[in-house]
Amino acid sequence: MESLSQSTVFAWLSTEGSMSFTAGEQSYFRHNEAEYPKGFSRYRILFSELETLNAAQLQVINDAVDSWLESLNCKLSLALIKRDCGLNCIEVCTPEPLSAEQIAAISETDFLELFELTFDAPQLSQVGLLVMDMDSTAIEIECIDELAEMAGVGPAVAEVTELAMQGELDFEQSLRARVGKLKGADAEIIDILRAKLPLMPGLKEMIAELQSHGWRTVVASGGFTPFVDQLKQLLALDAAFANKLDIDNGKLLGTVSGQVVDAQYKADTVLKCAKQWQIAVGQRVAIGDGANDIPMINAADFGIAYHAKPKLAQAADVSINRLNLKVLPYLFQMS
Repeated sequence: MESLSQSTVFAWLSTEGSMSFTAGEQSYFRHNEAEYPKGFSRYRILFSELETLNAAQLQVINDAVDSWLESLNCKLSLALIKRDCGLNCIEVCTPEPLSAEQIAAISETDFLELFELTFDAPQLSQVGLLVMDMDSTAIEIECIDELAEMAGVGPAVAEVTELAMQGELDFEQSLRARVGKLKGADAEIIDILRAKLPLMPGLKEMIAELQSHGWRTVVASGGFTPFVDQLKQLLALDAAFANKLDIDNGKLLGTVSGQVVDAQYKADTVLKCAKQWQIAVGQRVAIGDGANDIPMINAADFGIAYHAKPKLAQAADVSINRLNLKVLPYLFQMS
């Protein structure tokens, strides 16, 4: 955090000095993450990685944070929140909940995102379960759309995919309709795509952080088994679930076999995995981006919308809208 020392507040927080500090008419007090002031509302400001920002951008963040904290005009208790993911985080505890206007005032700052931390947020330091969607959550693409482009039927499949993500079509019907358009395509397109899966920024760091605390990590996808299996291998995930594409003589048959991994299957995965690994209530987390993830989000104790469609954002406990997956461990408590 020393790189943020131009910020008056961060200069104070980054030292091992006094437990209180005054700037202008605003007083600040320091607390440790595990010893936050009881009864206060808790918020966390997260910043992009410093190496991704130039000096001017850093100064914008510094000035915005200092100005915003001073504008709150109340007793504030602050803490630096440290994880191994590489983001910068300050916890702000206020005696009363912030107003929508106060939240909006800081949320308009580029390269920064504000989150409210609820009293029952999962404990990072206790064993938990994360169940992730794959397409547009764990990876940057929609695999069915990419396969369709490679097979020469991209526009037709993409249109159906978007309707499904918005919750306008039944998932199983849309899945079978999209896969049907791949009939006759060379199966080698699967291996080509699998070899170059673009991981979502922050995915590796997020998973490594959770695993270091004993968390179980799972991907449950309405996509296809070759790709979730690739993620499972790359990230040492505990389990992976998806749909099986049928292949014969090196050609896609345009069908899937076995039970379809739909919205309900993904929700059931949260409950079944939690039972299998004896995950405590309160420690079951799910993250996704589309309407098909709503049942999974609802089945979890803590649901996260990631750069999500509006319907999912409304259902989730928290939404990550600007920053990447490195944010997730900062949304948890540490005792």
